[in-house]
Amino acid sequence: MSVTNISKANSEKLRRGWQVTVGKSDVREIDFIAKKDGTRIYIQVAYLLAADETVAHAFTPLESIRDNYPKYVLSLDEFDRSRNGIRHFNIRDFLLMEAWG
Repeated sequence: MSVTNISKANSEKLRRGWQVTVGKSDVREIDFIAKKDGTRIYIQVAYLLAADETVAHAFTPLESIRDNYPKYVLSLDEFDRSRNGIRHFNIRDFLLMEAWG
């Protein structure tokens, strides 16, 4: 994912009043942890989910988190790769959603 797209995703979360940080699950990095009004969402960003390694890199850190807050993988892919309760969205579609979490 380009730095521009990651920056846009982060800027949109901030604009909507979310507090955004980078986090870790075990030794794996979580791209964004966003908090607002007592809730949180976890977000991983990837350019495309074309290779198995990329899919694993995007989903595995979120799969290791054992709370019930929403977890999202965002990419430029147009098809749904959601799995194990982790929702996958096209990044443009996600940014245009009315509400997250």
